Amino acid sequence: MTRRENVRGACWLGLAFLVLTFLSPLAAQESRAPNFLAENYELSAYLDTVGQTINSIVKVEFRALDVSQIVRVELHENLEVREVKGPDGKALSFQREPDNPLYLSVTLPAPVATGKTVSLTFAYGGLLANEENSPVPNLKVASIGKEWAYLLLPARWFPLTNYPANRYTGTFKLNVPDTMAVAGTGKAEAAQPLAPRSAAEAKRLMYTFHCERREPNGSFVAGPLQLSPKQAEGISVAVYAPRADSAKVQEFANVVAHQEILFSDMFGALPDPDMTVIELPDGTLRDFSGPGVVMLSHRLWDPKYSDRTLSRLVATQWWGNQVLPMSMSDVWISDGLARYSEELYAEQNFGKEAGLRALDEFAVGALMYENSAPVAQSARLAPHSSEYRSVVMNKGAMLFHMLRGQMGDVAFKSLLHGFYTKYQGKTATMADFEKMAIGTANANLKPGQEPPNLQGYFAQWLNSTGVPEFSMEDVVYRTRKGFRIVGKIRQPLDTFSMPVQLRIDTEGNPEMKLIYVTGTETQFTEETFGRPKAGGIRIDPNNLILKSTPNLRARAAIARGEELAEVGKYYDAVQQYQRALSIQPSRSLANFRMGEAFFYQKNYQASANAFREALATVPEPSEKWTEVWSHLYLGKIFDILGQRERALNEYNKARQTNDSTGGAQDVVEALIKKPYTESGMPTPSPADAATPVAAPAKGKQADVPAPASGEKPTLKRPNP
Repeated sequence: MTRRENVRGACWLGLAFLVLTFLSPLAAQESRAPNFLAENYELSAYLDTVGQTINSIVKVEFRALDVSQIVRVELHENLEVREVKGPDGKALSFQREPDNPLYLSVTLPAPVATGKTVSLTFAYGGLLANEENSPVPNLKVASIGKEWAYLLLPARWFPLTNYPANRYTGTFKLNVPDTMAVAGTGKAEAAQPLAPRSAAEAKRLMYTFHCERREPNGSFVAGPLQLSPKQAEGISVAVYAPRADSAKVQEFANVVAHQEILFSDMFGALPDPDMTVIELPDGTLRDFSGPGVVMLSHRLWDPKYSDRTLSRLVATQWWGNQVLPMSMSDVWISDGLARYSEELYAEQNFGKEAGLRALDEFAVGALMYENSAPVAQSARLAPHSSEYRSVVMNKGAMLFHMLRGQMGDVAFKSLLHGFYTKYQGKTATMADFEKMAIGTANANLKPGQEPPNLQGYFAQWLNSTGVPEFSMEDVVYRTRKGFRIVGKIRQPLDTFSMPVQLRIDTEGNPEMKLIYVTGTETQFTEETFGRPKAGGIRIDPNNLILKSTPNLRARAAIARGEELAEVGKYYDAVQQYQRALSIQPSRSLANFRMGEAFFYQKNYQASANAFREALATVPEPSEKWTEVWSHLYLGKIFDILGQRERALNEYNKARQTNDSTGGAQDVVEALIKKPYTESGMPTPSPADAATPVAAPAKGKQADVPAPASGEKPTLKRPNP
């Protein structure tokens, strides 16, 4: 063999290696297709709140999808399986799979024929105390403590098959201390007292939940919860919250019931309209939804600010519980559409401007990690991760919005109603949705109207990464009837092909034009009656297309920094803020957030410099609150350094802004009366201030800061 042939062979081997490396995650996902599906659970679990452990016995009925002798389930790695018994009570062999310990394989005595069932009983237990080995990276989705416990379905705290697409029935029995109440999916029996197993054991209660409909059941919260049953607009809403947080339970019931009625009109009725709202402790997911259940963390527990988050959770009753994705590659149907339902709710309930604000947040969130994966390859992303929220939820929501623009409102809403009607209680694929979208669009055409190219739209947006960034050059000519604009629209995506709106501001009324943009450069010629104003042509003025702009890219970098700061990764957060400033050097919010990050690193000189930069730039209207809070932080720095006069000077400047965003003026009064220390905020007594300093309220759906005690980032931020 010649040297050239050797080199050629090496190149082909290298190429094959790269292809296999690239495809391996997807191949691994395909290999996880189950041979058995769980159909019913009979589970009994003992929660040891002192030892932070769970001990469970669960009988599972499986149905064979194919002839097989191996039953594969997903089970939290921290849970040690002690024994698996077959239907005859004999022990079976089992093992964790070496390449992915989340999976447990059980070997049956003989193969089971397709369509036949087999019942297995699992005895298992283990420590559930932190995010170690969590199936959701870096997040606790199951935890047992002295005051609170929560067992959310993504934790795989009992043996699951084909998560998140499977649906099943079951009975769940949870044995907890009598200091706890339990709420979750299914119909609950009255709690039953249990006889102590020993004289030293405290009193305990057994909570039993019957899940009679085939749904993704099995999410529960236990803690100092108090049930407040409410009625709103003819719907029963059970609200579970600690006594201290029970003042607004009727408001929660009103909001949730109103949202359910609104979505029922849009999509179709749910099989059971009753809803349960449960408070989650902080430290886990910000929010979660299960069949008939919505959960909000303590920091979101305010219906005034969390109504949009609630709307997404309520919409998940349709998209995620009633209609489930066929596989992890199809989750755009559920999670993307549930996120877009926030816009539908905001627009319907508060008007077009509210809907546009939601879309703005979706666009920022989509640009945060847009290059992580195409929407159609979402199986590569860990559910609930930042990348997943960016690609599946935010970009996914924008894809539904762009589809609405292609189809028109009437056809789009007909599509959602028809899709729910057809797939209620079933699973669906992206191909199913695409087929129905094309059929619905064609059925709603007006005479002489050409159908939109939806097949190309789905191919373009679902299977590729990248978003357009438009630029334009144009020349205006005077004509006998008015004016002619000859121009070019440029953007970097060679495969891009969509109609794009132009708004032309003239000396008379503005005029709207529609240009079909294809490829990286599109020439156009348009006539107007009025003289176009200088710089008066805007591309996509109504934000019907997900696109990149310097403003959006800077905000996306800031949002990434905020997420990193929230988990204490201040160094990485600062890098993101610096990236935002490289895009928009005068972005006051980026300087402010950098100052905040340096403050919590105790780098007070760098922090003060950043706050001074924030004050030296003119903020965006939605970021004007950075002025009052920059002065507050500077005052805190001077207090820490023992420079009380300079601190008071900053507090007085904060007072003079008259900006009460996030309770800023209450903080001003508290700090004027008592210096700030590194241990945290002074706590005003009733005699010191009429309104005490607010507790943290992160994650609310508004660009509004809120003070917090302790050494953590203090300002709440939108949840992209």
